[in-house]
This record gives sequence, structure tokens and C-alpha cells, in this order.
Amino acid sequence: DKLTREKQTRLGMPLENEDESEKYANNDIKPLQLAILGRQNVGKSTLVNTLLGEERVIAGETPGLTRDSISVTWFWKKKPVQIVDTAGIRRGVKRERSNEIEDLAVLDAMRAMKLADVAVLVLDAQARYIQRQELAIADAVVREGRALVVVANKMDLVVDAEYTKNDFANAVQEQIEMRFPMLRNTPVVAMSSLYGDNVYKLMPVVFKARERWARVIPTGMLNRWLEEVLDEHSPPMVRGRPTKIKYILQTKGRPPTFLLFCNVTELPINYLRYLTRSFQDSFDMFGMEVRLVVKTSAETNPYTTKSNTNKTTGIGGQGRKKRFIAGLKRTGKPLQKGKRSRKR
Repeated sequence: DKLTREKQTRLGMPLENEDESEKYANNDIKPLQLAILGRQNVGKSTLVNTLLGEERVIAGETPGLTRDSISVTWFWKKKPVQIVDTAGIRRGVKRERSNEIEDLAVLDAMRAMKLADVAVLVLDAQARYIQRQELAIADAVVREGRALVVVANKMDLVVDAEYTKNDFANAVQEQIEMRFPMLRNTPVVAMSSLYGDNVYKLMPVVFKARERWARVIPTGMLNRWLEEVLDEHSPPMVRGRPTKIKYILQTKGRPPTFLLFCNVTELPINYLRYLTRSFQDSFDMFGMEVRLVVKTSAETNPYTTKSNTNKTTGIGGQGRKKRFIAGLKRTGKPLQKGKRSRKR
């Protein structure tokens, strides 16, 4: 029986009477790494408990209850998720200089963000607008190359007949886009984690964000998009030289990174923003940074070797050509094939 189980494990076959955690370990299915970030007392721990359906982490009205990042393995619709509840992140000037525990807690939260696939930024809807510290957290998520999803929490305290959930979500999107144009149309989920209102909408948005973040786009599709973009708006001249973008390819996902092969070393920042905006619209790459890297392409054909470039058509190599001409000068007639003229 032991040998049979080892063989099934080696072949990646599911074992009988094993729970979901054992299936996850044997099949090497990587869980979605999800980090819950935000300022103090915005409802991060309450959101985690509501998602898990149990009081797994300490939650309360007192700011700063969470000190360490707490990682919990969870299954959402049989999909593994590693969810991390982090400590609230305050601005450095508001922290007590003698409180090293808070500094370590913030470093732990940033470490969780760097290891995440998707970072959920939780906002307090009572503020009616996104705070400067929350913009700084969003900037850190983008610079680290993670996918971003925004949660507008505590909507039960602000929603009325004149101010709806969609109004706040749209306002947050506009404020983020104003500061970070690459984050336009970032998904925003308005909810009340305390009462469980709209919490069910979060995980589908998170998995779609991870899917976009890890997407690999075929090279043919990328170059068809590039051709259309260049037809609509050709690149400007750089240092008096016409700019040519020859082709594009994807080097990796997570985050999506692409190489633009050009005849120049760099493109104007305005044109790169135009390419990024068009790329996001075409491939639905919202809520993350799309990295377009300019690379100078070779002037010559890389598949042409030096030996091929020295050859001439019809006569042969340079040595045979020289002998042919020398024979004509000495004898007045071409040499016979396979024979060389002897010097006298």
C-alpha cells in the first residue's frame, strides 16, 4: 500500500481519502499569495475574519491591535489561498521614535507585500477620499510589481440616498488615476466587512487580477497590436533621427514585462505613456504596472555570419576571385576548373 501511494504521488495522481491540504501539497499547486494592507483601524482584520468565516485574528476598534503579519492557508472554492493579515502602516512622522515594535511591524507588512501576488489595499470610506499614506502604499505596491485591488470598507457608515457605493468607488478610481496614471481603472470593491455586505465580490476580483498579472501574451498578438498603434500614432523623432519600433516581445509575467526593439536607446516619456495606455486598453492590464523596456536592436541581420558577408555570388570566395583575375591577366584566358597557374 505504501509503494502504491508513493507511485501515485510521483505520478501526480490524487490519493484516496486525503483532504484538500494534502492534495495541495502533492500536486504542487501554488496558492494565491494575498496580502491585506492599509492604515490602522480600517478593518483589515475584520475583513480577514469575514472571508475565513471564523474569528481567526484579533479585531477591534482599538488601533494597532495587529502587531505581526499573520498568514492563514485558506481554500476559496477549492482554490488555495495564502492570506496574510498585516499591521496598520502609519506615516513615519506619526510613529513614536522609541516604539521599535511598530517599525518592525511595518517592515513585516512590507515584506508580506513583496511576497504577494495580489495586494488588497483597504480604505476607510468615512474619510470620503483616499489618504496620502494610502497613496504611498499603492505606490509601493506598483514599484514592487504586484497587482493591486482596492477595498472601500465601512460603507455602512457613509452610504445614504445621495451617496452610494458606486460614487465612492468612482471617486477613489479618479484620485488614484490622478496620482498614478498607470493605475487607472484599478478595481475597487465597496463593502462593509463588519456586516459582510459585498464581501463575496472580493475574491473573484482578486483571482482575475492575479490572472491578468501572470498572463503571457503571444508574440504574434503583441506585434499585431504594435502595428495598429504605430499606424494611429507614429513615434516622434529622437535627436533628429527617425524612430523605428521594429517589434515587441514579452520577457516574463509577474509583473508583465515587454521589450520594445528600436533603433534608438530610449523613447520620449509621453510616447511611452501613450503606448502603456493603449496596451492596458487592448489587453485589460489594469491595476498593475506594465513595464515597457526599450532595447536597441542590431543594425545588421543577426542571422548573417561574417563568412557569409564576405562571399560574392556567382564566382565564389575572395581567394578564387583573385586567382581568376590574376589568371586572366597572365594568360588571357580563365583557368580550367581544379587547376592553378604556376608562376614562372
